[in-house]
Amino acid sequence: MRKFLKWLLGKPISWLAEKVSSSPNEKDVFHSLGRLLRRIHSGKKNKGLIKLLDINHDQIIIFSDQHKGARDNADDFKSAEQNYLTALQYYHDKKFQFISLGDCEELWKNTPQKVMANNSKCFAAEKKFEEDNHYYRIFGNHDLEWKYKLQQNIFLKPVFGNDVKVHEGLLFKTGYNNETYFIFLAHGHQGDLRSDGNPFSAWVVANIWTPIQRYLQIKINTPATSFALTDKHNIMMHDWSSTQKNLIFISGHTHKPVFASLDHIDRLTKELQQAQKSKDEKAITSINAELEKRKAEYAGKEQVKTKAKPCYFNSGCCCFDDGDITGIEIADGFIRLIKWNEEHGESKRVVLEESELSYVFERLK
Repeated sequence: MRKFLKWLLGKPISWLAEKVSSSPNEKDVFHSLGRLLRRIHSGKKNKGLIKLLDINHDQIIIFSDQHKGARDNADDFKSAEQNYLTALQYYHDKKFQFISLGDCEELWKNTPQKVMANNSKCFAAEKKFEEDNHYYRIFGNHDLEWKYKLQQNIFLKPVFGNDVKVHEGLLFKTGYNNETYFIFLAHGHQGDLRSDGNPFSAWVVANIWTPIQRYLQIKINTPATSFALTDKHNIMMHDWSSTQKNLIFISGHTHKPVFASLDHIDRLTKELQQAQKSKDEKAITSINAELEKRKAEYAGKEQVKTKAKPCYFNSGCCCFDDGDITGIEIADGFIRLIKWNEEHGESKRVVLEESELSYVFERLK
């Protein structure tokens, strides 16, 4: 029966999904992010919290897009689990606050029951942060079901306790040089009509559309599947954040890390320009080799930036094919893009990019 229904309904359902959300629309992205930020500013706690941040003492780790699944062949997180567990232990030992920035679980492919039953080690590691009052959960489009109290009560509270809360966004407020600055966090699917429309359409997606898609095993493209789409979407989120005063925006969703508004290719290109200017032949050869190596990974990239307002950061994901995970750290007065990967059988933390937050704040002007 499933095969017949998939044959009968697969194309119409895919066509409909593509019509409403296959590509990010700048107007929708700008509207939805602006609306969410305004609602949090106005005190709507069901949308998100406002927290004070001491940039010199507070420590935060942001991971997104784990897509924890059912530990089967369709589970993109399975190979990254060990790096993720080691990272969480490291950050818990150092008393970091942990923000899980959406698509924490893969609920398009799997039922909540399966995901909760097959990821007990990860949930136990995350629960330690909740017990220390250091845990923030944001929902994304692939775990939109967590938006609703019923699903939270049935599946999340028995694991994390009755105090666990799930928000759409989070806003940190801090001061520097006698001015107020904000760090705004959201998953980044805002503007996707399939999961960010009016409350009724969001409910339909979570409670009707997703179970149908799950049952029929219909795969719908998301920004993570096409670099042209991820690049376009990252640029839109940068462009929106560049219109905001004294604000840094941190998202996930696209699975492509961005640091201070530049992705890896942008940064390599900037380094190449500097090497060419100084006539450093060794550096030129090395950077060109790295660019060639990344050509397939970044196929479809339409715009290379070497200068941009450093207002946008993306945490990447915790489900890369090679088991690596990336995230954003805020600690010691710095903001860092970090990677955890396996070296000689051990998970290691690597700082890919870093900058003093004060330096970033000064360049938001």
